Amino acid sequence: MHKRSSSERLQELITTESLNAEAAKRYITTSLKREFASENGTELNAVLPKMSPLNPQFLTKKQTVLQKIAAFIEKFKGVGGQL
Repeated sequence: MHKRSSSERLQELITTESLNAEAAKRYITTSLKREFASENGTELNAVLPKMSPLNPQFLTKKQTVLQKIAAFIEKFKGVGGQL
């Protein structure tokens, strides 16, 4: 069975959720260093696909992405922020 690297899984997450690639990499690198994903501040919003915070799907998308990133961080946090 082929184990995928963190960078392969990150690319898959970015593609699947249509995330802003650069912002996602920055956010996840920071989250790996602190060993948790935070929904505080504007970092997470920058990762999300362009949509208005007034869009009814915005909060759902934000929560989905946060959960997926949190799972990613939990899996790879031992690598110390290296992607």
